[in-house]
Amino acid sequence: MADHALLLPSDIERAGRTPSGPGRPKDLAKRAAILDAAKALFAREGFAGVSMDRIAAEAGVSKLTVYSHFGDKESLFSESIRTLCEEMLPDEFFKVQADGTMRGQLFQIAEAFFGMAVSDAAISTHRIMVTPGQADQNLRRIFWEAGPKRTHDSFAAFLRTAMAEGKLDIPDVDCAAKQFFSLLKGELYGRMMCGVCDKPNAAEMSAHLEATVDMFLRAYSPR
Repeated sequence: MADHALLLPSDIERAGRTPSGPGRPKDLAKRAAILDAAKALFAREGFAGVSMDRIAAEAGVSKLTVYSHFGDKESLFSESIRTLCEEMLPDEFFKVQADGTMRGQLFQIAEAFFGMAVSDAAISTHRIMVTPGQADQNLRRIFWEAGPKRTHDSFAAFLRTAMAEGKLDIPDVDCAAKQFFSLLKGELYGRMMCGVCDKPNAAEMSAHLEATVDMFLRAYSPR
């Protein structure tokens, strides 16, 4: 009672209510809608072929809302690449599990990475990055840092943790990370980029991933 005596009636009324925060979920929903629209449009039509007006219309929001969330088109492109990579290759995959085998974790990372690399969105975006007139040097740098570099750095951190726990023995972690992803892509990725072959079926993909992981472990398992 003594505590309540220090409060005004309006204070007591506010204390009895849990703030619903109607604006925040709405903002998050708009942000997600903008990113979904941007990922689809950038992958399909390239950076230069998509305007902020078009993204706003596709997302069902105003252009002002798009700018308030992302600032400019380059920032939105970067975030759309980062979000796509995070969705298909989550950060949790790069945490060494005490109760999991190294082979099992490497296969999980390999499977997610390969699925991301050969997805329609990734193939389309990579083609745009290497097509003259579609992307300048700054845009290629933005793409590299938001996508491939993020993946490389996360995997390198995973390898360093595994080494600290005695699960791997790697003289040059950055080199090993590059080797892993290069082996995963292999000739198959180049053929898909050129449009001369389709995606492998489940059995072919599994065989390719297992062979890559086994080769990596033969090179870097503790002696």
